[in-house]
Amino acid sequence: MIAVLNGILWLLRFAIGACVFSFFNVVIYRLPKEESVVHGRSHCMSCGRTLTAGELIPCVSYLIQGKKCRGCGEKISGRYFKVELAGGLAFACCGAYFGCGEYGLLSLRGLIAFAYLGILTIIALIDWDTRVIYDRFHILILLLGIAALWLFPEHSVTERLIGAAAVSLPMLLIAMAIEGAFGGGDIKLMAVSGFLLGWRSILIAMFLGLLFGSVYAIGMMAAKKLTRKDHFAFGPFLALGLAVALFYGDAIANWYLSLL
Repeated sequence: MIAVLNGILWLLRFAIGACVFSFFNVVIYRLPKEESVVHGRSHCMSCGRTLTAGELIPCVSYLIQGKKCRGCGEKISGRYFKVELAGGLAFACCGAYFGCGEYGLLSLRGLIAFAYLGILTIIALIDWDTRVIYDRFHILILLLGIAALWLFPEHSVTERLIGAAAVSLPMLLIAMAIEGAFGGGDIKLMAVSGFLLGWRSILIAMFLGLLFGSVYAIGMMAAKKLTRKDHFAFGPFLALGLAVALFYGDAIANWYLSLL
């Protein structure tokens, strides 16, 4: 019986994360169009029909409807489902890794981590679509970093300040020397994330971002969908590296340093 109740609790955590990220889907779609993210009902992107409550259940509605709009029958982008699924998994992972607090939900440390993953998801997908990272998200990450001063005391202020400069400063110098090497949004993302995560994790995040970006570029060039002169959004790959570093950055860095 206890196992069943525990399973239900984890399912509830997944559902909460999926619901939050379902709203982030709205932000990802509307913000670049300069539309309000709080006003206006959700609607089909093809026919414009206002969606009912039954069509807005995260993950479930997409599958029940056969991945199509009930009104016009047009295929619904799989991105919405993937983002909601990622949100459920992110909430559950933050609970498992950072602990659960009162009422069985996330601890304050877990909430900081979950919020950061949500911001990274929004940044990654908007940057993928538009090649723009909005400054408001850098500010939000900086605020999380300030809160982390108390909630993650294992990282000193000095470590955070070094982290803020360890990657962003070299990126800035490279961008000044090579036009188009890095965007300003990418540089600011690594600066505020370095303050949040500390210098060890931000170095790992940059390494992983470069690795993921390189694999993507090589694959696309092999498929002849990109050339050496083409540019692509780097923010999504940095965001993926940062997400991994949030959980394992310090452990990876300490393991590597132990080998030296």
